[in-house]
Amino acid sequence: QGAVILKEYADVFARADREFGVQAPVIAAFWALETDFGAVQGDFQTLNALVTLSHDCRRPQLFRPQIVPLLTLIDRGVVPADVTGAWAGEIGQTQMLPSDYLGRGVDGDDDEVIDLRGSAPDVIMTTANKIMSRGWKRDQPWIEEVRAPDDLPWDQTGRTNKLPLAQWAQWGVTNPNSTPLVDNGLKAGLALPMGRNGPAFLVYDNFDVYLEWNQSFTYALTAANLAARLAGAPQFDPRNPEPGLNGDQMRALQTKLEARGYDVGTVDGILGTNTREAIRKEQMRLGLPVDGWPTPELLAKL
Repeated sequence: QGAVILKEYADVFARADREFGVQAPVIAAFWALETDFGAVQGDFQTLNALVTLSHDCRRPQLFRPQIVPLLTLIDRGVVPADVTGAWAGEIGQTQMLPSDYLGRGVDGDDDEVIDLRGSAPDVIMTTANKIMSRGWKRDQPWIEEVRAPDDLPWDQTGRTNKLPLAQWAQWGVTNPNSTPLVDNGLKAGLALPMGRNGPAFLVYDNFDVYLEWNQSFTYALTAANLAARLAGAPQFDPRNPEPGLNGDQMRALQTKLEARGYDVGTVDGILGTNTREAIRKEQMRLGLPVDGWPTPELLAKL
């Protein structure tokens, strides 16, 4: 469906690229993941959701600033008072919070109404504007699959340790087909979502925008790879990662990490950013390859 959408709205995507510097596949991937191109936009009453979340003890500071923008949208007739959307107050086909709707909304079809629930051109242009506002760099890549050698200095890997491509090439990182990396003058980190034996990706500054959109590394990786596929990249090779941990084992690992003084957030059995970083530090301490992947071996050593 993504290819069909790219073709159907090619002119609008081209305009978004010209005005905001965001490539069409990037916009389409967010659109697909958020609502399946508008098919599932949520049925929670937005005002009720935001007022409730504004008094929730977990993240009220995130939701309270959204109430006035929502009331402004209602007052201006942009959305009805009973507008519905996602449980966390997002509205429309790419799930915009009211502040983004109000501040980043673009009338893509020139009908003097910004309709993020029903107008595809408005959705495309507004989404591009939001992505640009989060720091997207025009004409730069976001993710590229690579192949890492067995003797890579694994402690240098990770999303945030961005190094010149020439350095990764010097250490033996290649394209998936084993051809040498071409130095594009940019820096990238080497992400290993399933450890050193799983798939490997160079992630550039633009990848960080995915995490600005959604802090889940899994979401960001999925959206970035979907965009790459829509842009013509082949399906990545999952390779043969070491067996990971089940939910109970992950909770046991997180408990052990907490006992050693690490902040892993909630002990929930989910491999989040804090847990990955704690794993890397313990792998380094124990003399294991530092790839951030939880294994039965690591659990046993702890």
